[in-house]
Amino acid sequence: MKLSFTKAQEAFRTEIADWLDRQLTGPYSDVRGITSQTEAAQRRIQWEQELGRAGWSAIGWPEEFGGREADLAEQVIFAEEYARAKAPGRLGHMGVELAGPTILAFGSDAQKQRFLPSISRGEEMWCQGYSEPNAGSDLANVNTKARLEQGPMGKQWVIEGQKIWTSLAQFADWCFVICRTEQGSQGRHGLSYLLVPMDQPGIDIRPIRQMTGESDFNEVFFDKAVTAADNIVGQAGAGWQVAMGTLSFERGVSTLAQQMHFRNELATIISMANANGQSSDPIIRQRIAKAWRGLQAMRASALRMLSQTDDGMLTGPQFTYKIFWASWHRQLGELAMDVMGQEGELTGGDYELSDMTRLFLFSRADTIYAGTNQIQRNLIAERALGLPKEPRG
Repeated sequence: MKLSFTKAQEAFRTEIADWLDRQLTGPYSDVRGITSQTEAAQRRIQWEQELGRAGWSAIGWPEEFGGREADLAEQVIFAEEYARAKAPGRLGHMGVELAGPTILAFGSDAQKQRFLPSISRGEEMWCQGYSEPNAGSDLANVNTKARLEQGPMGKQWVIEGQKIWTSLAQFADWCFVICRTEQGSQGRHGLSYLLVPMDQPGIDIRPIRQMTGESDFNEVFFDKAVTAADNIVGQAGAGWQVAMGTLSFERGVSTLAQQMHFRNELATIISMANANGQSSDPIIRQRIAKAWRGLQAMRASALRMLSQTDDGMLTGPQFTYKIFWASWHRQLGELAMDVMGQEGELTGGDYELSDMTRLFLFSRADTIYAGTNQIQRNLIAERALGLPKEPRG
């Protein structure tokens, strides 16, 4: 896909670039360049609210829900300029990029009115309740259960079970939870997609310390946690389709911001290689060139995905995108370590890591979370190419 921009769209680029520059050199200069997932979390929630007040938080959404009804080109421009300005990672991205679009596509009118404005204003943070200890890449194996009971305020879902690898749950106000609501059901049948408030006695959040020294993700235990009966997206027992719709949104416009973030990382690696003389090594130069080529292919793939009609289902390019970027990013982390040499193996006091060392350590997980590379290959074979399913005992 060749994407060109009109004069009006370039004016839009100037508008967002100027706004970001004013904010990130002024009142929010302290959050500029933050690459950590959890650093300065409360300050970044304030940044989310600033984006919401200016109408930049969810620009592709309808105006009535806090968006700007931006077209694809404008969304691409925003994603690029946001990353180019080295604005902090979006602490609200689970709501803006996953929960919100899912509610827009599958939710009731009441759910849209209740949840979308608070997401776009940065007033409520979200997390994703998908993976479980025995249901990571095999999402259809979830065992967290929910049942309808009469509560003090009417019918409510009562939830029991455990989720794991729940990113940013410690900052979330709400979680979208895949759980089994039909007793005796198996696989993708009998699942429901519930919206669950996190601040209640029945939920226990336990951060998991990673080798980066941070706790980006968590274990979440549900012990008779509750949510209103109306907080179900789609029909009871038909949550698999909604869950797959969320995964398709995960491969949406946000991929352009991700790609620009990767470009910033590669630029840092190139700068280091020039500074310490590693750029004179022909093997390092070849690897840098290979990384740059991969980045261009990633951009073309992302634009191809976005140019197709979004009906909430994964398409061919979307099936291949995750395995491509995850493998590429893991190799980029290895390149960063080789360019840094021994410096990359040193930490400061209290286990302080450089951005590039953190890149290497965190990128080891890229080919595991959100579906391992092995699972991604099965998905490509079975669902994109229509090959026979893998035999399962």
